[in-house]
Amino acid sequence: MAYVEESSFERDMSYIPDRVLVGARSGDPLDDRFPSGSKDSPRDVKVWPVEPGRYRLVAAKACPWANRAIIVRELLGLQEVIGLGTPGPTHDAQSWTFDLDPDGLDPVLGIHWLQEAYFNRIPGYERGITVPAIVDIGSKAVVTNDFPQITHDLFFEWREHHRPDAPDLWPADLREEMEEVMQRVFTEVNNGVYRCGFAGTQQAYDDAYARLWTAMDWLEERLTARRYLMGDAITEADVRLFTTLARFDAVYHGHFKCNRNKLTEMPALWGYARDLFQTPGFGETIDFDQIKAHYYVVHTDVNPTGIVPQGPDESGWTTPHGRG
Repeated sequence: MAYVEESSFERDMSYIPDRVLVGARSGDPLDDRFPSGSKDSPRDVKVWPVEPGRYRLVAAKACPWANRAIIVRELLGLQEVIGLGTPGPTHDAQSWTFDLDPDGLDPVLGIHWLQEAYFNRIPGYERGITVPAIVDIGSKAVVTNDFPQITHDLFFEWREHHRPDAPDLWPADLREEMEEVMQRVFTEVNNGVYRCGFAGTQQAYDDAYARLWTAMDWLEERLTARRYLMGDAITEADVRLFTTLARFDAVYHGHFKCNRNKLTEMPALWGYARDLFQTPGFGETIDFDQIKAHYYVVHTDVNPTGIVPQGPDESGWTTPHGRG
């Protein structure tokens, strides 16, 4: 996780911007993404070809941003096309580690720290070693860690390899509205809980808290009148919201002080979250023990004792949701 320490939390959204694109040739430049001479144009931005078996998705189940990619991979049926490496929930000063695997090594990449794959790509890489990351197996080098682009490209660029009944996560007729919904979900909810948790002043926290609950009330109202965020079918927008809701009562309510009320006390949102949890591709990607271990152990500034709470009771996630 990368963030800028200020009184008001701001997430560092600078990632390795390479893309895996259908029809691309390895090493082709991706100059058309940036205006000529733009100060924001990254050095050595390249495209990589869609090639089954070439890449490994490294995604810790504890991390909500990585959890998105795991879910999309499951929904689209890409399990046999793109491998999955799962670091443990806690990491040391160097980076995420594969401490859940035998000998502490990813069984395919043969590395202990994810940092090794970053350094194979950019020696001395100075930004955060984040998940999810797409890693080229042959070179053991990170291709990209741009989490919103990763799930976008899994849908649009890997279509030839989707299972026949894969959901349409980006329906053309809803895409414009969906982009607006996802932007609000990201800024106010996905990132909003972090803005509360990492606030450096009372005023920053109060402002973040107000923004979060304004958005949560908007979602509660929206989901009272429709089954999913965009209507009757699951889209990428639902994936992006779900990973925050799944962590809300277990972590964000207490650890991040997002405690106006619990998710279980919001009828529409709680029913919606259970609906998704019980949908194949969602619930099986959630590991509450890993989620709690990550936040309560790694965030020593927020929880200096490192004590991991026993609750809350998780059995409610499998109760009838009534949204069919």
